[in-house]
Amino acid sequence: MREFNSGYDFFEGMEAEEILRAQSPLYGWNTQTRAFRPDAGVDDVPRWADFSDPLEAISGRAQAHVKRRRADMKPGNHRFTPNERRALDVLGLDGDVDRKGLRQRYTLLLRKYHPDHNGGDRSHERRLQIVVEAYQLLRKAAAFA
Repeated sequence: MREFNSGYDFFEGMEAEEILRAQSPLYGWNTQTRAFRPDAGVDDVPRWADFSDPLEAISGRAQAHVKRRRADMKPGNHRFTPNERRALDVLGLDGDVDRKGLRQRYTLLLRKYHPDHNGGDRSHERRLQIVVEAYQLLRKAAAFA
């Protein structure tokens, strides 16, 4: 074992800056764990200006997380992967939806958020993009094969 360790060089192939970074006492501590990321694995960062009390924002995020977890446990949702279940949530659908229902909901949301149907209003553009991405994921889902 000693012979192996004496021939081992952790820094082999590293640039000088990489070696200094690796020798820093803070090396590896600059990554955020899921709990401390801005989204905390729940949803987007809350818009603090929308809340008079920060605890309301935190409570809202926690309630959304609980709601999503309960939706994951519904009987029809076992057919879908976690990403597909999130996409269903974006579209406001349950796990018992069929391909026709998926397409109908997508068409309804397209009409609701698309600027061409809102007199050129582009304020819902981000929401439209999220809806399109969710549909693109779900239309290829194995549950609809």
